[in-house]
Amino acid sequence: MAIGINGGNSRSNRRTPYGALSEINVTPFVDVMLVLLIIFMLTAHVMEFGIQVDVPKTRAVQDSAKELPVVNITKDGSLYLNEKEVNFNALSTEIQRRFPGATAVYLRADKETVWEPIAQVMSELGNAKLQVNAVTQPEDTANKRRK
Repeated sequence: MAIGINGGNSRSNRRTPYGALSEINVTPFVDVMLVLLIIFMLTAHVMEFGIQVDVPKTRAVQDSAKELPVVNITKDGSLYLNEKEVNFNALSTEIQRRFPGATAVYLRADKETVWEPIAQVMSELGNAKLQVNAVTQPEDTANKRRK
């Protein structure tokens, strides 16, 4: 027992041979700390070589907007480079011809476009060593509140 109590009656005439023991038993505490130390030692190696995630850096909107070619995919799968329709097979060469030195493009797709043409365009642009930046529109929260 960690502390001794003389029966709850402090005015007792009987003297206890031990008195009040006010020490904490640290053995369970040391056992728990050693187990935690072992767990952290084992997981530290895993945390060092975990999943690589590039955390985005924030900056002003004016600085992040770049003049890049825009690849548009319509609902029916038609492909446009800026405003001009282009063939899928000639997309990367057309980008290099019309925008020499381009290293990235914006990709806009209609929300009802099936996934396959989008995936094919992203793969083609990736094979051409072009960074693909998806263009999205922020959700309008004002309309949701009214409903």
